[in-house]
Amino acid sequence: MNRTNPEIPVVGGGVVGLSVALGLLLAGRRVHVLDGADNDARASQGNFGLVWGQGKGWNYAPYAKWTSDALAAWPAFARKLVDLSGIDVALNQSGGFEFFTDAAEMEEFAAMLAQQQRHLGNRFSDEIISGDDLRAQMPGIGGGVVGASFSQMDGHVNPLRFLRALRVAVGAAGGRVTMDAPVARVAPATGGGFDLAMANGQIARAEKVVLCAGLGATALAADLGFSARVAPQRGELLITEKLHDRLPFLSSTIRQVDEGGVQTGGTKADAGLDDSETLDVMAGLARHAVTVYPPLADVRVVRAWGALRVMSPDGYPVYAHSSLYPGAYLVTCHSGVTLAPLHASVLADWIEGTSAAPDLEAFDENRFAISTAA
Repeated sequence: MNRTNPEIPVVGGGVVGLSVALGLLLAGRRVHVLDGADNDARASQGNFGLVWGQGKGWNYAPYAKWTSDALAAWPAFARKLVDLSGIDVALNQSGGFEFFTDAAEMEEFAAMLAQQQRHLGNRFSDEIISGDDLRAQMPGIGGGVVGASFSQMDGHVNPLRFLRALRVAVGAAGGRVTMDAPVARVAPATGGGFDLAMANGQIARAEKVVLCAGLGATALAADLGFSARVAPQRGELLITEKLHDRLPFLSSTIRQVDEGGVQTGGTKADAGLDDSETLDVMAGLARHAVTVYPPLADVRVVRAWGALRVMSPDGYPVYAHSSLYPGAYLVTCHSGVTLAPLHASVLADWIEGTSAAPDLEAFDENRFAISTAA
């Protein structure tokens, strides 16, 4: 082992784990990413690719500010990924809409955005647009749309290309990524550090370890003093044939990927680890898309799938270090794409405990114990 710069294992090779690994590598650390099995629940291979701020942290100022920092950092981060990987992740951050077909829901969301504005001041702006004004600006918007909110900072990327770019960038920065390397257990080692028991029977020793295993973190975290209270939430998606014409909008539920297909999603269901798609939800997604933009009625659907989000009890990220076993860290969130620029930069300072470390106390998992006690 290189004692002057020991290798840090990052358990989990999805968007979160790779982003954290990249940040540590750029900070001068040696990193080994241990990715799980192909049949693991993988949010990174089924996400919507949004870079999104509307409504994020409206009732929790630390999350609103953390998300705002991430949105501002995305353009430079996308350029960094091109430099390291040669892959353009197709960042389009020209603004996004939240469409509403119910006036009461729109009014409620507008109040949430107003609270978010109070948290962020001039770092956040939004616009509430009536249905008639939308139709005047964008011919084709359906008559059932009563209005929308719009924020200039919102956008999206190509999610699978982003995942590939992160993996290539980690390698280009000097990191190791081992695929199909499930970790069965992480335990404190005698004399300090940690023993990682691999599913294939091998044992690895490390001075630090970062758990970024999403839904798989719960089984690994207990021996390190974490509670890791995360649960799966199923989202389902439709994607259409590739269209030559571009949609005149991006929304949190309807987006056109850079290759031309239109993706529709945004559903939420507590279904355990079942990530299968369901016919009634698929039909609802299609109805929603056509209600918002009727020209989609004649477009063919070519794929559908379900994927599992990684959700904490309050929906916000968890950044925790073990009070029992220094050197163990837990990182989990469901907004891994949006937050990736921060995971790939300043989070390394938090892990290393430098003077530049962001204050992430508001995201420690102790908040759940305090909430339960209250």
